[in-house]
Amino acid sequence: MRGFAREDRRSILRDALLVVLFCAVAAAAFNTLRTDDEALTWVADRAYDILVPCPEPLKEIDATSVTDAQGLMDVRGTLLIDAREVAAFASWHAPEARNVPFDYLAPTAPKIVEEIIEGGAKRVLVYGDGDTPDSGQELGRELAGKGLRNVTYVSGGAPALRRALERGRAAPQGASAPEGALP
Repeated sequence: MRGFAREDRRSILRDALLVVLFCAVAAAAFNTLRTDDEALTWVADRAYDILVPCPEPLKEIDATSVTDAQGLMDVRGTLLIDAREVAAFASWHAPEARNVPFDYLAPTAPKIVEEIIEGGAKRVLVYGDGDTPDSGQELGRELAGKGLRNVTYVSGGAPALRRALERGRAAPQGASAPEGALP
C-alpha cells in the first residue's frame, strides 16, 4: 500500500475545499446578521494597535551585591537612582538616592535621561523593587542603552539594600524626604 489512490486524493481535496467554502459562507452570513456596531469589517478602516511600546534599546549591565553597593554609595561621583514608584520612594529610600520611576511600557523621558547624562556622574548605581524582573535592572539596561556608561544595578533591589543599610553603618531616609524625586 503505497499511499492514497489518485481518486482518494481528489476526494480529500474536494472535501477540504467544500469545508473551507462552507465556513466562509457561514461566517459571511453570521456577520451580516450582526448589528452595525458588532459587525466585523471586511477591510480595516483604521490601523490596529497591536504592539506595546517598550523602552528600547536595552543593553546588558552588571549586577552588584548590596555589600559592594554600600561601598560604591560612598564613592564621590556615584549617582544612586531608585527605580521604584514615587510612593515606594517616599516611604523609604537610600540616602541621596534620586527617584526615576521605571515604567515597563513607556520609555524614560528624554529630559530625565539628559539630566542624568549632564550630571557628570562617573558611575550610576540603580536599585529597584527586587522583583523578577527587577525595575532597577530594567531601568539600568534602558539608561545604558541610551548611552550612559558604568551603569550597574543592586541585586535584590530596595529590600536587600534597606536590610543592609539598617544592619550596617548608615540609617535610611524616612518618608519625609522625597526631595530627590524627578517628574
